[in-house]
Amino acid sequence: MFELMAADLGAGVVEDHAPRARGALVDRGDEFGWHCFMMDYMTGPLADIDRMPRGGPDASCLDRLLETDRLEYLDRDSDRPADVARKRSVIRALEWAGERFGTTEKFAEIALAEVADVADPKILELGAGHGGLSRKLLDWHPTAHLTTTDVEAASVEAMADSDLGRHPRATVRQMDATAIDAPDGQFDLAVFALSFHHLPPSTAARAIAEGTRVAGKLLIIDLPRPPSPLHLLRLATMLPFAPVFPFAHDGVISSLRTYSPSALRALAAHARPGIELQLRGGLMSPQVVVARC
Repeated sequence: MFELMAADLGAGVVEDHAPRARGALVDRGDEFGWHCFMMDYMTGPLADIDRMPRGGPDASCLDRLLETDRLEYLDRDSDRPADVARKRSVIRALEWAGERFGTTEKFAEIALAEVADVADPKILELGAGHGGLSRKLLDWHPTAHLTTTDVEAASVEAMADSDLGRHPRATVRQMDATAIDAPDGQFDLAVFALSFHHLPPSTAARAIAEGTRVAGKLLIIDLPRPPSPLHLLRLATMLPFAPVFPFAHDGVISSLRTYSPSALRALAAHARPGIELQLRGGLMSPQVVVARC
């Protein structure tokens, strides 16, 4: 049996023969939701997209172990002061890292390249969090119009109360990426940066369907899902810091929840007919996906 456990927590043992299970399963779950099991999994087509591994329909047995249903602090619906403080800590760390390591600028370059032939592009940012990418796009493109959204009310309120909310070419709204309140084709580009992995498969497929409905292109930028040996090495470097730093805690879970290229193709195929995907990057650099109908 594979044993992938954080040392600070125990685990329960269950045997699962439920209809959704692929086979007999012994499961040990820890703080990060790592699942340790031996099982005979189905190799035929998936009847339910939510049963698809994050590594895709063709994921190896080891890759299937490297995923979790555990929620990041950012995804936890709690008003407890400690949880709110952790969320704020993660958001601040993401904003700092984006500026310190240049990822916000890199993502802005990728986004603007997709609308280089549009004079006055209308851009929708989904899952904007702190709004750093929208700010950079507004700074770099003098005629771009941004609709900046997030599903979290607290994030939307913070962005609306900032310079972003006062910008004449920006609109800040609370919006769910799976139910976008906009007519077909309203935007030239929809951008979903470093948030797509938060969504379970069926929800992720709906986000692809909605993004390609309201925009000419849907740009997804997310963490890479490396081959399993490299993935294990990356997790090993992060795990010692996860119990101490909220940013590292969410980083471990994000790594376990990110989708592989084959999973992204399966999600697009499930979302709606006729979606074309272009994929690049994704080994040690961010995954970049451009979807369009």
